[in-house]
Amino acid sequence: MRIARFSIDGNVAFGAVEGDKPDELVLDIIKGIPFADFELSGTKVPLSKVRLLPPVLPNKVVAFGRNYAEHARELGNEVPQAPFAFFKPSTAVIGPGDDIHFPSFSEELHHEAELAVVIGRMCREVPRERVKDVIFGYTCANDITARDVQKREKQWARAKGFDTSCPLGPWVETGLDLAKASDLTVQLTVNGEQRQLGRTSEMIHSIEDLIVNISEAMTLLPGDVILTGTPAGVGPLNVGDEVAVTIEGIGTLTNKVVKRG
Repeated sequence: MRIARFSIDGNVAFGAVEGDKPDELVLDIIKGIPFADFELSGTKVPLSKVRLLPPVLPNKVVAFGRNYAEHARELGNEVPQAPFAFFKPSTAVIGPGDDIHFPSFSEELHHEAELAVVIGRMCREVPRERVKDVIFGYTCANDITARDVQKREKQWARAKGFDTSCPLGPWVETGLDLAKASDLTVQLTVNGEQRQLGRTSEMIHSIEDLIVNISEAMTLLPGDVILTGTPAGVGPLNVGDEVAVTIEGIGTLTNKVVKRG
């Protein structure tokens, strides 16, 4: 099931996305919230009539860096022996179609296409065999990075945590099992030109590794997001660029880069 979060007539709701053709998609509005038992209301609205929002509002976004060997090498970094985590604040999250604001303190903005894992229940110290039970679903993410700031400041809080640096969407796909999610095509285009192409099977540390690692240290809450790393091919974004992340079996997340007002 594809679960979207959207606004219509000033109201915010969740809905199940139905249909296959992009111009015929509809939303069946959900009674309640998708992290608990819910029912479909049977009230349906065309996707074209709503504004899609970030599919979840995470308490925290835990991101893992250098989790694809070729990406680590392309930036001249060593491949980490253990998962390498950092955070993006909730204020970094935007949804499909929202603008990415080129930060005023940077001159080098980069894209990073990533598979995002959405947590479905409160959990801590998750054993490997239970990882599948705490996953709600998967969505597309773009780990927007002020690369010059990242290099200059050494720590990544400003470089990767600025407002609009974490596009998510267009919805959460709950129908992928862990085995399928571990071997999906991840690609990114800028103005229609392909920049990144890889598979989640190329990860150094698996989805299970990442969730076991971070849940050893902290409690994960429903709606929290885990970013799993980016394949090689990261590169610059300029004002006016349209950047699209497409992940097999999930969908396409598209955003435009604008000058920060």
